[in-house]
Amino acid sequence: MELPPGWAALIEDYAAHLDAERGLSAHTVRAYSTDLRELAIFADVEPGRITVSRLRSWLGAMGDDGAAASTVQRRVACVRGFFAWAAREGVVETDPAVRLKAPKRQRRLPKVLAAGAVSETLAAAEGRAAEADDPIALRDLALIELLYSSGLRVSELCSLTLLDIDRDRRSVSVLGKGGKHRTVPLGLPALRAIDAWLGVRGQVSTPLSPETVFLGARGGALDPRVARRVVHAATAAAGPGAEIGPHGLRHAMATHLLEGGADLRSVQEMLGHASVATTQIYTHVTSERLREAFRQAHPRA
Repeated sequence: MELPPGWAALIEDYAAHLDAERGLSAHTVRAYSTDLRELAIFADVEPGRITVSRLRSWLGAMGDDGAAASTVQRRVACVRGFFAWAAREGVVETDPAVRLKAPKRQRRLPKVLAAGAVSETLAAAEGRAAEADDPIALRDLALIELLYSSGLRVSELCSLTLLDIDRDRRSVSVLGKGGKHRTVPLGLPALRAIDAWLGVRGQVSTPLSPETVFLGARGGALDPRVARRVVHAATAAAGPGAEIGPHGLRHAMATHLLEGGADLRSVQEMLGHASVATTQIYTHVTSERLREAFRQAHPRA
């Protein structure tokens, strides 16, 4: 559907701003561009004629269509950022989104894999790697060990290069969201698994293979979807109701660190969270675990 006058070029300029100046991921830029196109079609007026009441009607229509609160929140963030930028650029005289508020998002605590369940998952992956005469089994073990040791996002893991691993310092250098670098320590089991995989990586790589740590079965860069399938298969039976897959290991790593006495700021740095408020959800997880243990074990609970 054709957009009302003034929108197409403006959305394109804003997308370029998000990419070049704010360093947002291509996925986020596409999502924001789609949101703005949907707003333009709904409003059916030029950008400078959008009002806050029209924006609220747009959000209300989403709710009527059953959109999740998280989706509405993202779109509020999108239009607030867009109109603030448009006002600074002089494209609109006033910012109609400055008083726009998002619905409160219900906090859902992640159901985290217990430390014992993770140990069983890793032991099973280690057993498969020892029994199979297949470098991919060693790759999968290294992948799972690294995710649990470092708490990396799966996209960060797939983009790691060989130069990002520092064995002397037992750490990995990560390029995270917004183009921000961070250094995350690694445990010895993860380093041993990575070394075992790198010892057979040459059996998979080709002259055209990238310099990434992990490769696909044909020697190309490892697709994040393949990494997710590997971890889902490994963790599927580990904990009924718990979140599995790469993000499940990320949740588990953060929760187990806090349960072991790590401070919140250190965990925030390792996870690459921009705000400590994002990391604080894991303190609620550990508190809930303590309460559950009390209810089950204390005679006067």
